[in-house]
Amino acid sequence: MEKDQRKIQMLMVLCTVFWAGAFIAGKIGVREFPPFSLAFFRFLFATMVIFVVMIKYEEKSWRLQKKDWPYMLALGLIGMFGYHVLFFIALQHTSAMNSSMIGATNPLITSILASVFLKEHLSLKRFGAIMLAFSGIALTVSNGDIKVFTSLSFNVGDLLMLTAVLCWAVYSIISRRIIDRYSPLILTSYSFLVCLILLIPFVIWEQPLVYLPNVTWLGWTSVLYMSIFASVIGYLVQQISIKTIGASKTAAFINLVPVFSIILSALILNEKITGIKLLSAGIIITGVYLNTKLKNMSEGTLSKSNE
Repeated sequence: MEKDQRKIQMLMVLCTVFWAGAFIAGKIGVREFPPFSLAFFRFLFATMVIFVVMIKYEEKSWRLQKKDWPYMLALGLIGMFGYHVLFFIALQHTSAMNSSMIGATNPLITSILASVFLKEHLSLKRFGAIMLAFSGIALTVSNGDIKVFTSLSFNVGDLLMLTAVLCWAVYSIISRRIIDRYSPLILTSYSFLVCLILLIPFVIWEQPLVYLPNVTWLGWTSVLYMSIFASVIGYLVQQISIKTIGASKTAAFINLVPVFSIILSALILNEKITGIKLLSAGIIITGVYLNTKLKNMSEGTLSKSNE
């Protein structure tokens, strides 16, 4: 059992490398694809693979009830379409480092939305952890220059990435409405499909016949990487990890994503690692970790009190 847990932990570290690599692959991809088309081809390959997996392992229980289609449309529109289109547009204007550090705050924004819309308790300590992480975001988007705030001259890519993270947080909240009726694999598969269909008219508008002949092997490699490694394999490993070592321990590994993103951005994209970047990443990761730990502690206390 202990050996299995160690194996899963190693796979989760590899999984975070895959997710970190998505920011680098995305940065490469937006050089050759328009944003809607890049999202479309990512989900085209990912949907084909994940539906095969879903049908094989979910057997007959993978079909949706008619009453749940509105939820699924919202998940596909906001969580997949909204997040990824904004993510790719953001990468046209900001660095992979910045986008990964801002993306790391997703659990915090989800916690805030859950406290507002689902009435989940948000303690003063957790609120402090969230504010700590957001101070790291402020440091990221300003690059340590106070004039950015006084003149409101923010990088549009950073603001778009924040909006993308908000979309993903909304996705997390909506999914809780029907998670008791479907497995995460089913929800993910159908939200992929909805996103793919919604992207079709936008891809046509971007005139694929004009740019596709000029796409290099590197561009297609970035698409396949995001489709297979970051989307399908990363997701499946995460689900296996949740079943083996639990959701809280699995979530802790996500804090490694910005670390690996910074390293990969420097090695592959030649983005500069500065003291401000390292300090920002440290503050954000600390805030996210403290919020997750305090949340798990409060949930553990609540479950014991109900026993």
